[in-house]
Amino acid sequence: MADGLLDSALGAGVSPEDVKAIADAIDMDELTKLILDLANIYSPSTGEAEASAFVHDWMDREGFRPLSVGAVPHRQNVIGTYGGNGPGKNLLFTAHLDTESEPADPVIRAKTRRPESVANREWKECWLEDGKFYGYAVANDRGPMSCMLMAAKALKKAGYELAGRMYLTACPGECGPEPIEEHGGIDNMGKEIGAHYMFHHGGVAPDFAIAAEGTDFGVTWLGCGGAMFRIRLYGQSIFRPLLKAPKATADHPSSIYKLGPVIEALHAWSLDYETSNAYHAKGGSSLPKATISCVQAGFPHSGGTEVAAIYISCDLSPKQKAAQVLHELEAVMRALPGIEFDIEPVNVSHGYEADDTEVTPLVAGVDVAVQAVLDHPVEIAKPVYSSMWRDHNVFNMHRVPAITFGPVRWRPTPEDFFKCTLMYALTALTICGRMDGEVEKRTGRTVYGDNPFD
Repeated sequence: MADGLLDSALGAGVSPEDVKAIADAIDMDELTKLILDLANIYSPSTGEAEASAFVHDWMDREGFRPLSVGAVPHRQNVIGTYGGNGPGKNLLFTAHLDTESEPADPVIRAKTRRPESVANREWKECWLEDGKFYGYAVANDRGPMSCMLMAAKALKKAGYELAGRMYLTACPGECGPEPIEEHGGIDNMGKEIGAHYMFHHGGVAPDFAIAAEGTDFGVTWLGCGGAMFRIRLYGQSIFRPLLKAPKATADHPSSIYKLGPVIEALHAWSLDYETSNAYHAKGGSSLPKATISCVQAGFPHSGGTEVAAIYISCDLSPKQKAAQVLHELEAVMRALPGIEFDIEPVNVSHGYEADDTEVTPLVAGVDVAVQAVLDHPVEIAKPVYSSMWRDHNVFNMHRVPAITFGPVRWRPTPEDFFKCTLMYALTALTICGRMDGEVEKRTGRTVYGDNPFD
């Protein structure tokens, strides 16, 4: 941080002295160690137990009164609290415990990944090399998670007692998966078991929320949802010696042979999908996309199949509903001659955005922090960060103004995480406010004598 940034007051009750005091309370070596310790815990979706326990133990040692809450014992949300001793706004930070990973099931892994992709050490290992962090878990999402934890510790270490509550939450299931077909049930549940469950059962009541994720220090208060549609094609399974194969694939009785023209039609539709559904707002731009993500047709040890299925994955901007996409896909399929089909959504999560006016105080607080640390106003994040699901959607869904904001996303440095930690702390100080005055003012209660009823 440049010394010149401390030359003038920053507004919103944060002074240059505050910036220096909090920055001095952040131990870079401790922050780096926390990032690597936490990120080197293998924590794929459905396997977050060890990382959850680590965060709980850290919060407990640091005095943040952690609570573990979950729908199942091995997938616990962890909620810690700092401050809350006076009138002030409550600010919730959330980050997710799971990281995208190679499939754990060896059969699925063999059918979906090249051996060299599975062997990539970044799936399970994180390290610092040439001044940059490597490993998928650092950026997504335990680097930003470490920043929010160390931000609370820095405020506490520097002697800043917050009036409002600063919630620290670490949640499973943000990356997925979702319960679909034979992989259904609570064991495969994603978003509902994480931040959504924590919101309802974690003892939190935030005025604002920040999803601590990499955004290259940009801010956005909207996000896409997503949906997956299964299109089943029907045909005949004919005993091979009896088959009279036609010259044209379109005339073949097998449902598998119908995949070609269907894929072409769906691809043409998907090319227009992003343009037609692009959503530009004050809080960012959502550019939803659609793609064929899976094809299933029969089994190798079976004599044939009457059914072939294509799975379409698409983003949903905050202005879209799944029904719109269903109608469009039905129109595409009806335009294809001679194909019997049905379409069903197998997973739906809508996108959301914060009200521009209601989120303004939070964005202003982030702007104070960004100007203090980066010496320029906060900018709207790149569209990629508002074109995906992040857990700020959960809070905007429930009318709690929420943003996503965080450090450099790709190959972040220790300095990036230091800056992010400082910005999270300054934002919390701005939004929650600080306590001053006597004990009774700090605690919000009257100090009585031995018998208050005399």
